[in-house]
Amino acid sequence: MARARKAAVRYAVALDPLAHLFRVRCELAEAAAGQVFWLPSWIRGSYLVRDFSKHVQRLRASVGGVPATIERIDKRSFRVVARGALTLEYEVHAYDNSVRKAYLDARRGFFNGSSLFYCPAGYEQAAFEISIAAPDPEQFPGWKLATAMTEVAVDEQGFGAYLAADYEELIDHPVEMSDFRKIDFDVDGVSHSLVLSGRCEPDEARLAADLRRLCHVQRELFGQEPALHRYLFLTQVTGNGYGGLEHRASTALVCARDALPRPGQSGLRKGYRGFLGLVSHEYFHLWNVKRITPRAFAESRLAAEAYSQDLWAYEGVTSYYDDYLLLRSGLLDPPAYLDLLAETATRLQRIPGRFLQTLAESSFDAWIKYYQPDEHTPNATVNYYVKGALASLCLDLTLRLKSAITLDDVVRALWTRYGRSGQPVPEGGLEQIAIELAGLDLRPLFDSMLRSTDELPLAELLAEFGVKTALRPATGPGDEGGRGDAKTAAAWTGLQLRAADTAIAHVLSGSPAERAGLAAGDQLVAFDGLKLTSANWAKHLEGLTAGREIAVHYFRGDELQQSRLTPQQPPADTWVLTLADAEGARLDRRRKWLGA
Repeated sequence: MARARKAAVRYAVALDPLAHLFRVRCELAEAAAGQVFWLPSWIRGSYLVRDFSKHVQRLRASVGGVPATIERIDKRSFRVVARGALTLEYEVHAYDNSVRKAYLDARRGFFNGSSLFYCPAGYEQAAFEISIAAPDPEQFPGWKLATAMTEVAVDEQGFGAYLAADYEELIDHPVEMSDFRKIDFDVDGVSHSLVLSGRCEPDEARLAADLRRLCHVQRELFGQEPALHRYLFLTQVTGNGYGGLEHRASTALVCARDALPRPGQSGLRKGYRGFLGLVSHEYFHLWNVKRITPRAFAESRLAAEAYSQDLWAYEGVTSYYDDYLLLRSGLLDPPAYLDLLAETATRLQRIPGRFLQTLAESSFDAWIKYYQPDEHTPNATVNYYVKGALASLCLDLTLRLKSAITLDDVVRALWTRYGRSGQPVPEGGLEQIAIELAGLDLRPLFDSMLRSTDELPLAELLAEFGVKTALRPATGPGDEGGRGDAKTAAAWTGLQLRAADTAIAHVLSGSPAERAGLAAGDQLVAFDGLKLTSANWAKHLEGLTAGREIAVHYFRGDELQQSRLTPQQPPADTWVLTLADAEGARLDRRRKWLGA
């Protein structure tokens, strides 16, 4: 592909998979005297300062082949004491197996540009050319490269030169390298690909068909904008993984191997449903976050935290639409969708922190709360994904009930006014547009949902759409909400164990476990005189009786301790949503919302 713009900055990347190192060389034709270079401290879409520069080593510079002095300015920037044709060389240790940083071993390579590429100060708006060399094909056979960056000169495997129009574009196109599987499909004339790195034998035809339907519904919502050359789902397949990070023309995903449908499998299994929800969530970010962007984040130079009380409007609204669009694309039926809503409502119901932290505070504190959870997190915080999704549902239902618009109209207006033009959204932008378009005074609703710890009006609103709500006790530790059997757990302790052993992860506020003096980190060894293991934990819970005191033995540190625990009746903290008998206006509203 011909170059659209001559690059002012050139980067070359070589791979050393066995050492987990990316070797990077930057060439700057005419560096200023005392040229400054800087690296981001955080990556857009993930609100935690990660200090990518800590993985850099062997940093050196030269001008005309002569070594130049490097002066450190701070943890993420330095200056080169020379001017002229400058070459910068360094290594990046890459062993973070997530979607946020960089990873390299003998089986796979991945990086976000924010982990690898120093930006020369003053060149933020300049064009960048990046050349990536393939590893030794005999030692690492079958490796290919996938990225949505503009190609300049690449081979059949995708290795070679790419062009980014500016630094923001350079760091917003992740790169995946391995002997991956690539599934291509077209969505309304736009090329899409699902790239799967890792062992898997999926039903490729089903994946292509389902993702095509899902992406089509989203593009239709936004009037087939923006125009894209291609879109990539860069997916790492693992034994038990889940997560994603959005980018301007791609997303980086992690999924569990058994979440992908295998040939011959039918029905919508829970794991595959979760994978489709993840795909839906990250694809919706193509609009909401990547282009409909809060001003505080858009104007950040990625040096330090950027604060907004509106993260609920970006992650929460997206979390509402991710499952809702599975319904609208026909991948879910209404009862299954209501089960997903019930699971979301159950997650909120079981968090004592919803009475302490507002949704606006949760958004603002993401840097120190959501992205740095600890043993007290459920008791002190509320999740802006979870409560934000339910607040978005309440807003949508309120608009449908009391006005001529829906939340669709609000997000489309955000796209038209801000996303399409690239203008960042001012604080409170969604609230302002919703009030304007609806012609209603929605401020009391927003104040209650966002700036207070009041319970959301879920049951009242859902009733107006022919949906019956109920709260029941959980059937056991694996009950996440929705329709279940009639069985009820025998008793409740308020303990949450870590997945791998019998150490306590969380003790909920006001629970029997808290009254018994148990704490996060305690290693449980016996209940009622019987040995406790992670395998028999569920059976121990089934054997408890509400009101009957038992002895609990546990290690705190290296000291064996004993306490007395009195389980209580399980709380009604599990939501069930079902289609009720409806007629007239309620039935009409339900049909327009759910198609049921």
